[in-house]
Amino acid sequence: MKALAIAPPRDITIPEANSTTARTILSQAMRRSIQDLIRLVASGRDPVLRSFKPTLQRLLREAPGPLASALRSPTVGGLLRCLRRGVPQLSFSAGVSELVATLLTDLATRHALPERVSLERPPRRIVSLPGRRVLEVPAGTRRVDFENGRARFVVGLGPSGEAHTVRLDDPPDEAAPTIYEPIAGDIVLALVDNNPIAMAEAHPDKQGNAIDLGERSAREWADTLAEALALIGRYLPELRAEIDLYIHQIVPVGYDPRKHLSASYQEIIGTIYMTLHPNSMTMVEATIHEFQHNKLHALLELDPLLHNAFSPLYASPVRPDPRPLQGVLLAVHAFQPVARLYQRMREAGESICDHPDFQRRYGQVIDGNHEGATVLLENAEPTPIGASVLDEIRRWDTHAWQ
Repeated sequence: MKALAIAPPRDITIPEANSTTARTILSQAMRRSIQDLIRLVASGRDPVLRSFKPTLQRLLREAPGPLASALRSPTVGGLLRCLRRGVPQLSFSAGVSELVATLLTDLATRHALPERVSLERPPRRIVSLPGRRVLEVPAGTRRVDFENGRARFVVGLGPSGEAHTVRLDDPPDEAAPTIYEPIAGDIVLALVDNNPIAMAEAHPDKQGNAIDLGERSAREWADTLAEALALIGRYLPELRAEIDLYIHQIVPVGYDPRKHLSASYQEIIGTIYMTLHPNSMTMVEATIHEFQHNKLHALLELDPLLHNAFSPLYASPVRPDPRPLQGVLLAVHAFQPVARLYQRMREAGESICDHPDFQRRYGQVIDGNHEGATVLLENAEPTPIGASVLDEIRRWDTHAWQ
């Protein structure tokens, strides 16, 4: 891949007023996704890719904006990055079929297809996050014809076969089970997921990320998350605006009143996996934490940040297991804005700040951040872009937190 020129980010950890850093990084990460798609299709490694090539060429000429918007969706961009990385959970042929089918569905939903496009060897289902629907592909389907506003499934072996058309402009069936519950703005609670690596888990206390409401209603989840986002908006409005840029969906993975676990993946930018916890501040912390990972994941699409990112291992301020420096960087980058939120709440005189648990947790976050920052600043071998990230972490490490 030809490297994309990027300016060293000054405020990728805690945004300054009127910051455009996060938006610029996301835009450049999407440029990389377009490059990745061009390279994948040009490889011609699969008949589906060869068939899609003329359509991609027209999209690049006539509809580059809608194409980039479609690639922002984690249900499309995530598949593309998984194919680029060759994750073992996704076979190449199946991944190509699902990627092209999902991309065509989303473009047809947006009325952005320049022509009718036929796809042979479709996947078993198509998860369309922009369309808020899942298309279950009928058994025996040999072709799907996509055009703006509709998808036509052709089943059977006759000249035209038996056709079944889905109108993508129609709202989802109200009688069908809820698969997307609104949270705030365009962010939804997703009860369907096409992430092929969702069950791949690095945290020692988790066993993957299977969808699970934990015997709570989707509405309870959505309301809890909306409250967390609202509190972030009151005290970190610039960061809250960045969340709207990056996060498309939050996937529920259970309820646990004793501990909270969450996850995100570098390949699946735009998705957060979270358990539900009764403590509202725990949910606020987790939302910031996983969003920050998404933001850094976008930057990692453009630059490795650390030359010694994965070896050797060091103690982490937030994990029980030793972590490579990239893991420590992710942790400090995630929790410095958490500390800033707590500080602004104290400055505003929020009543909860007088509670001993709040004060204790604030101290824990400050101490953990300093511990992690010390490990990073003493041991990291950063790239020029990584050095800028560490400079910001250093500035916040010396901030007057108390």
